[in-house]
Amino acid sequence: MSEITIRPLAQSDHADWKRLWTDYLTFYKTRLFGEVYDLTWKRLFMEGEYEPKGLIATIDGKAVGLTHYLYHRSCWSEKNNCYLQDLFTDAEARGKGVGAALIDAVKQEAAKLGVTNVYWMTHETNDTARRLYDHVARRTGFIEYDLL
Repeated sequence: MSEITIRPLAQSDHADWKRLWTDYLTFYKTRLFGEVYDLTWKRLFMEGEYEPKGLIATIDGKAVGLTHYLYHRSCWSEKNNCYLQDLFTDAEARGKGVGAALIDAVKQEAAKLGVTNVYWMTHETNDTARRLYDHVARRTGFIEYDLL
């Protein structure tokens, strides 16, 4: 079996990132304007405690997964929380441990800053992801609401 490599996004990953990000958005039946793609890519490389970060997963040199995460303050802790905002694995790489490796990598990055609360959401119909999440994390029971 090939080894999964997880590393921070680099400027040279732009084409792979855009392909994976587009596939992720397509999965969730969402489209973004080009300006949002450009701004998101720019933000992933900006300095700052609260700017989003990105990791990419490769197998045999091919980009097969990505995650975006960010830190934010909490009224419940002295330390920030880490929100794993996006997680995606190419269809042909699913079931090979890519998603779990990306989650673990975010956990390790957060731990370097003393952050222990890493959390995320998924859609209730995303059965494939939920099987993984039920295996690597605990379900909190909270339900999300949005103001439209």
